Amino acid sequence: MVFLNGAFIEKDKASISVMDRGFLFGDGVYEVIPVYHGKIFRLTEHLDRLQKSLDSIKITNPYQADEWLTILTDLTRFASAGDRSIYLQITRGADTQRKHSFETLTPTVYIESNPLITKSKSELEKGFSAISREDIRWSRCDIKATSLLSNVLYAQQAKQQQVEEVILTRNDQITEGATSNVFMLKDDTLLTHPAGPNILSGITRDLVLTSAQACHFNVQETLFSLADIYRADGLWISSSTREIMPITILNGESINQGVIHSAWECVYDHYQQLKND
Repeated sequence: MVFLNGAFIEKDKASISVMDRGFLFGDGVYEVIPVYHGKIFRLTEHLDRLQKSLDSIKITNPYQADEWLTILTDLTRFASAGDRSIYLQITRGADTQRKHSFETLTPTVYIESNPLITKSKSELEKGFSAISREDIRWSRCDIKATSLLSNVLYAQQAKQQQVEEVILTRNDQITEGATSNVFMLKDDTLLTHPAGPNILSGITRDLVLTSAQACHFNVQETLFSLADIYRADGLWISSSTREIMPITILNGESINQGVIHSAWECVYDHYQQLKND
């Protein structure tokens, strides 16, 4: 069961107009929201980010916060037991003809819920591999837009190289992963790219920083390079579905001799506590 434009319907019966600007132009925004133990996780933060994305591309939010809560709660009731991942997409809507400029349209709202299967702590402790590539995306990565062609191509490269993620660099500085935020640990300080137009500042990213501070590590939102990573004590990526994942091999080279720093376990454990609060 999915939600489409005010109604809950079976997924195979859901359809949109071929003139929908999300279909024609990728003209829309989205959110991915975890549901743990039947509770929607950090809904306020996700709705705040959704609002910022909508404002950035001049789409009127079709619902108030309490209406979103009702819709998402009702959707989860159709799902089987267990943790879930909610995908929520809003496009500008359908016009009468294909043109780049737009009028005031009725937004198209689509939401689906899928099982969220996160890796266990023991699985994460094995470490994962990544590759790096030049960041060729546009200069408003802070908008969670549905036009994700570059990210799709990066993800396909990761699949072909049999690695977990592609870590991106712009002007020799790390920005983020193709589908994640990136953190470097060095001398008891956790560093990540500053929030701004070059990255999508994830909800999980903020919780990683909160957890690091709770574990008495310094936190810095600052620039660092690929060369810095090779000298780091740890490299992590985060997202709503990955949570906090240690990367132990980058471009075939071991990070911290392939050893996961003990800081990761403390931050991971604290994050799990936040999930269960």
